[in-house]
Amino acid sequence: MDKNFWTKKYQDQNTGWDIGTASTPLKEYIDQLDNKEIKILIPGAGNAYEIEYLWNAGFKNIYALDISDEPLSNLKERCPEIPSNQLLCEDFFSFDPPVKFDLILEQTFFCALNPSLRKQYAIQMQRLLKEGGKLSGLLFIFPLTESGPPFGGSKEEYLKYFSPYFTVKTMESCKNSIQPRDGNELFFILEKK
Repeated sequence: MDKNFWTKKYQDQNTGWDIGTASTPLKEYIDQLDNKEIKILIPGAGNAYEIEYLWNAGFKNIYALDISDEPLSNLKERCPEIPSNQLLCEDFFSFDPPVKFDLILEQTFFCALNPSLRKQYAIQMQRLLKEGGKLSGLLFIFPLTESGPPFGGSKEEYLKYFSPYFTVKTMESCKNSIQPRDGNELFFILEKK
């Protein structure tokens, strides 16, 4: 699942995870954020509907990170006013920004990665956040199998990866998932230790 794998998915329009808009749980979370100056990253951003939503809500210090240029180009077509230097085509695991983020939003990225990368994901997320920074978003909860992406998992498994690096503020069944994902998502807020 490298750059070519994901680029081909976008070129073939084989993007079953793409709902065509920011998901309801993330929109509602974004809507309660008061400080529009915070620095926000969305890794594995895909078509980055959450970036578009943030931009239209007045957040300007926002960054989309994806391993493929295809979805970032799609975002740039929809929102040409977003600065190109905030659309980052890089590998998440080698991404090393000059400054840290206040908030990182998770939307389908974690569960798109091979499960063998989950511990490295947690370590990298902690490294990318400022002291007291937050990682928030959605994780799928369905049995973990070898067929994917997406790859499932359980709250207990996720806590094993995140607890060494984050204080868990919230990790609960999502009450406002979109219909096809209803009952299959956890909403979480983690704070960097």
